[in-house]
Amino acid sequence: MKRKSINFLLIALFLLISNSGFSQIVPPAPNQRPGPGLPIDGGVVVLLVAGAAYGIKKLRK
Repeated sequence: MKRKSINFLLIALFLLISNSGFSQIVPPAPNQRPGPGLPIDGGVVVLLVAGAAYGIKKLRK
């Protein structure tokens, strides 16, 4: 039973991630300047990894 729920969770997660990967950005109106376009990816990944490591450390104590 546990294996089925893990498989279901992985499949659902894969579908959600792949669905957001195909999303399109709406272009700005012609009279507006586009934003700076700075990526958020780098810092967020580091924070997620640090949070996961901290959580694992706390669970093992």
